[in-house]
Amino acid sequence: MQAVQRKEKYSHDKLKKRLRRNVGRAIADFNMIEADDRIMVCLSGGADSYTMLDILQNLKRNAPIEFELVAVNLDQKQPGFPEHILPNYLDAIGINYHIIEEDTYSVVKRVIPENKTYCGLCSRLRRGIIYRFAREQGYTKIALGHHREDIIETLFLNMFYGGRLKSMPAKLLSDDGENIVIRPLAYCSEIDIKTYAEKKAFPIIPCTLCGSQDNMQRKAIKKMLTDWNKKKPGRVESIFTSIQNIVPSHLLDTSEFDFEKLGALNDQHTPDIDAWLSGGRD
Repeated sequence: MQAVQRKEKYSHDKLKKRLRRNVGRAIADFNMIEADDRIMVCLSGGADSYTMLDILQNLKRNAPIEFELVAVNLDQKQPGFPEHILPNYLDAIGINYHIIEEDTYSVVKRVIPENKTYCGLCSRLRRGIIYRFAREQGYTKIALGHHREDIIETLFLNMFYGGRLKSMPAKLLSDDGENIVIRPLAYCSEIDIKTYAEKKAFPIIPCTLCGSQDNMQRKAIKKMLTDWNKKKPGRVESIFTSIQNIVPSHLLDTSEFDFEKLGALNDQHTPDIDAWLSGGRD
């Protein structure tokens, strides 16, 4: 029994170190946290956000700089939402927190037909509320719990349904130009996060709005990636690495690479050739 317990502790410690290392690497690579930052840690009640808060707290204890973490939850007034769980947990770990109460649930249910996905409108409403609250409270960073697989899934969603080679950045300036959003779990795998959350016994609150829908495009992308990884282990890691190794000259976006100036042919153009290239001659 003791041998089993020692093995489990070793496994847990190893997992925690891996998560800490990956979060620390993301923070360093993207300069996510700076001295005297006031960081709004968005806590949804899911495994991702609990893990993010836990690891950030852990890193904060030994950080060479001072910064503040404040947990913030948006209570969207979904029927049956257990309002006591997050306050009880946050009180127990002794962290400052705010609960924002906004009935976005009724808005989404009223506007979106039953057979359509709620995520688009729900996320826009949620984002607007979070950005406004961050400005009002003077937070310098907004931390979101998206992980490696979220970033990869977003890449394929944009490719398949948006016609764009675009993913979910680890750090960005919001569209209003007034908020910096960071994703400390950008290098962390979903399975590591889920395993860590189970070992820590976080009080998970399931999403009963968009998370319960079966017709979401993201679910189809997730299944595709899971199937790929079963057939070819390591494919997900390879895809993620590719996002970090962009070669604009081997893509087709003329705004990202100056193909016009490539090679000597540009200097040898004659008016006739230019007319032909523009469709002026057969």
